[in-house]
Amino acid sequence: MTTLFQTYKQHPFELTEGHGVTLYDQQANAYLDLTSGIGVCNLGYNHPTLNQAVQTQLGKIWHTSNLYQSSLQEKVASKLVPTEDYAVFFCNSGTEANEAALKLARKASGKTAVLSFAHSFHGRTTGALSVTGNEGIKEGFGPLLEDVTFGTYNDYPSLDLIHDELAAVIVEIIQGEGGVIAGTADWLEALNDTCHEQGVLLIIDEVQTGMGRTGKRYAFEHYAMQPDIITVAKGLANGLPVGAMIGKKALAPSFGPGSHGTTFGGNPLALTAADTVLDLLTPTFLEAVTQKSHLLWYFLEKELNGVQKVQAITGKGMMVGIQLAPEIPVSEVIAKLHQKGILTLSAQQNTLRLLPPLVIKGAQLIQAIQEIKEVIVYSANVSEVTV
Repeated sequence: MTTLFQTYKQHPFELTEGHGVTLYDQQANAYLDLTSGIGVCNLGYNHPTLNQAVQTQLGKIWHTSNLYQSSLQEKVASKLVPTEDYAVFFCNSGTEANEAALKLARKASGKTAVLSFAHSFHGRTTGALSVTGNEGIKEGFGPLLEDVTFGTYNDYPSLDLIHDELAAVIVEIIQGEGGVIAGTADWLEALNDTCHEQGVLLIIDEVQTGMGRTGKRYAFEHYAMQPDIITVAKGLANGLPVGAMIGKKALAPSFGPGSHGTTFGGNPLALTAADTVLDLLTPTFLEAVTQKSHLLWYFLEKELNGVQKVQAITGKGMMVGIQLAPEIPVSEVIAKLHQKGILTLSAQQNTLRLLPPLVIKGAQLIQAIQEIKEVIVYSANVSEVTV
């Protein structure tokens, strides 16, 4: 019996402690974490610098409100913006960041229509859900926002859906929940150019791809793109709840006093963690992530290309999708990996999703890939026998 709403299908164990990239359950079983808490704990668990920073802030003040000035918010915002042309609104999650982005885009443009893409994911509140391209999670909630159109990701004809009556286009550089599908450089840059040509605001959702996940602070920085609005969360505070909407300063008059708000957004504890995370994302750190990504992809292709029932390997950087044949349910692969002491995730299209902490060692990645291969090969052989 539980007193919780069962909104998640939970695994039958509790994680109670973590150090580095290793997590432990209530029975002291150890697991190599390839989830980062769904892309959140990029710096692993019990990071000493982060722990000390938050402990120090804990002894000062936990909460005030946004009715008062905050030098900490100003400090973190200055580190978060790509250039001085942007300003920041702090909130508590990726969903809240995307809600703020949609509100700002509609108010600043004076228009309501938004273009999103099939298989996208932008959150579960009403506005964010309205622009999410997954019909299954919308069922039963009644009419959502009107004037939302969905194009096909990585599809050039879908760029014809961008016209000057749109308030905004919202897009992920890599569709995480949708199967870890990476946008191609040419298509993303064409999308960017078309938005600007048509006077349409471009919102880039970096909730899962930001904070170093692809070897750069923001994934869009791999391409010639100039977003009007960026949304971030997840890895920004390495586990404390925080989100941010980063928008061009030219849009600021539409978000004046009383236009939007939050009780807990910009909380001192969360922003102390965010401040520390941003300091740790140095060029040297990001270069190390890039090098580990090259190693990861080399071994993914070496070990899994040609393996029976592996249909595709997708993603970019430290964000990987292994798409499996339908006869090998990804949930069963995840359960078998638990038995081997490895934590992984799923995504749409029967995809095994890997989001390892960015501090993981190369040897740990190689070992994990070999274990994953062993489980997939075993599952493929079993499926052949039972057919």
